[in-house]
Amino acid sequence: MKTVTHPYEASIEVKQSKFIAVLTPYHLFAETLLSLREKHPKARHFVVAYRYRNDFGQIVEYSTDDGEPKGTAGKPALFVLAGVDMMNCAVIVVRYFGGTKLGTGGLVRAYSDSVNHVMNEVCLIEYREKIVTIIEFEYSFSRLVEYECAHENIEIVEKKFDLHATYTLRGTKQEIETLLHKMPREIKIQE
Repeated sequence: MKTVTHPYEASIEVKQSKFIAVLTPYHLFAETLLSLREKHPKARHFVVAYRYRNDFGQIVEYSTDDGEPKGTAGKPALFVLAGVDMMNCAVIVVRYFGGTKLGTGGLVRAYSDSVNHVMNEVCLIEYREKIVTIIEFEYSFSRLVEYECAHENIEIVEKKFDLHATYTLRGTKQEIETLLHKMPREIKIQE
């Protein structure tokens, strides 16, 4: 599986209609769509397709035609994402109508081509599923934990300080296991 770390944009023109495809990480989808709607107020359609893993490890897929004839826009975009085995990403295709109707086959080709075009522009990375782990430790270990998290590319999602320090971490299972192997025994995993 593949994914992206930041948004990419590419555009094509088909019979005077302009198709602007933006491929973005799924967690940036809502703000990217809002930004595109503000940036392109005269665009006719904002076609969306996305794939992500939910909290149960299931692949969730969604697409919308946004006013285009049923099945001619969102599904072709989603098929391109699925065909490349993209995960945790979304594609938004902005269409400016050029005055010439493309027909159902023409629309399917245009939307597929626009997503394929942006896919050719991106730097794909290997998708690695991340897990969340909560650890608890004495304050004196804070600097060590933060150093090792940075070294292992583990994201510190949240820090809480009460009787002990409690950090919520996000990383791959392998990264978390490597981190915990390096840590002193006093650092406990919360269940």
